[in-house]
Amino acid sequence: MGLPVSDFIHELQWQDLPPDVRSFARRWLLDLIGVAAGGSQTPLSGIIRDHAAQQFGAGGPAARMLFDGRAVSPVGAALAGGMTIDALDAHDGHKLTKGHVGCGVLPALLALSEAEGRRGAEEFLTALVIGYEIGTRAGIALHASVPDYHTSGAWIALATAALGARALGLSRAQIREAIGIAEFHGPRSQMMRCIDHPTMLKDGSGWGAMAGVSAAYLAQAGFTGAPALTVEAEAQASLWGDLGTRWRIFEQYFKHFPVCRWAQPSVRAVLDLKAAHALGPDQVSRIEITTFHEAIRLAVRHPRNTEEAQYSTAYPVAAALARGDLGPAEVAIEALHDPDIDALAARIGFAESEAFNAAFPARRFADVTLVLKDGRRLTSGPTEAEGDPETPTSDATLHEKFHAYANPVLGRERSQAVEAAVDGLGAGGALSTLLDLILEPAC
Repeated sequence: MGLPVSDFIHELQWQDLPPDVRSFARRWLLDLIGVAAGGSQTPLSGIIRDHAAQQFGAGGPAARMLFDGRAVSPVGAALAGGMTIDALDAHDGHKLTKGHVGCGVLPALLALSEAEGRRGAEEFLTALVIGYEIGTRAGIALHASVPDYHTSGAWIALATAALGARALGLSRAQIREAIGIAEFHGPRSQMMRCIDHPTMLKDGSGWGAMAGVSAAYLAQAGFTGAPALTVEAEAQASLWGDLGTRWRIFEQYFKHFPVCRWAQPSVRAVLDLKAAHALGPDQVSRIEITTFHEAIRLAVRHPRNTEEAQYSTAYPVAAALARGDLGPAEVAIEALHDPDIDALAARIGFAESEAFNAAFPARRFADVTLVLKDGRRLTSGPTEAEGDPETPTSDATLHEKFHAYANPVLGRERSQAVEAAVDGLGAGGALSTLLDLILEPAC
């Protein structure tokens, strides 16, 4: 049997974490920081950080915003950081939640660490693990108990409330209220609305981080909100009974590309075909994609902004084929009027597979056929995105991605310092070193 939720929040210690759990905490931390660096350059991030500076001034404890340096309330810093990471859809996720946890957990933890003076490196990594464990279970529980598909902020709120409860030393009764407040106030916003109409709303991650941190401070002040049904309902008991024995941090997937996970099997398939046959985009007459329903709902062909580019299947496939890669530059505003990409996107056709629908969300498939101008048809066969937990991405690949996202923003020297600081956490390295590297302005 695992630990009850309140005991897990308060009692889990560094020495309780198996070595591979500690390693995965560092992996996801480094990946999130790299994505945050890239995300800090988006219009979305600039708007939300300015908003937090103007509207979330620190009347009490203060925290610097991620890659910004300005001090705001911890609630504001969690909001701004969550949206900054989510501004570039390249962060880790979970298949069964159909969403993300780390993008909200990290900025909330950074804000609480700064505001409450919790500067221990081992404590920081332990709390990061707690956030993943609580948030992942809350997401699975929510999908199992309600009919609508909500954004990730809905379960991020519970995770960040738990981190707030630990940082503030709340009593077990207060923890129950905090998680109940977070569940009620968390953004149960409509995910498919943002799929069908992509905007800066995205996955609600920053709003969830804000709601959870706020919930912890409210519970400390005596505000009530229990129960949290996704935690306390009898039907969900099995999800929470293995805390501390089953580590769901291992279940997160790694993203190779900064677009919705649903589009990534198609991107992977077209890149594989391009490499296998040494193809240039001018050789392709038509692209036929067979995939699952949700991937086809990513329907934008000619995006007007980076949000539309990230919530598309046709555009990233066309960009990958035209440029041979798909990174932050391919979803930046400067790439969105490339005539070669536009021409390829216009020549993509979609078909829905009932077999692929049945496999979703545990598995996500695409089968891509390139029809060449010389009449040949090159078919990928059923393809999945790389980075699923069953086949973890190598450390070398993760570090390569970090530098690809961070170096253009931070410079190689600062990026290497961040990398070393993350690697040193829990091995004698100081958390304050990392905080100064990632909480000061990106440029």
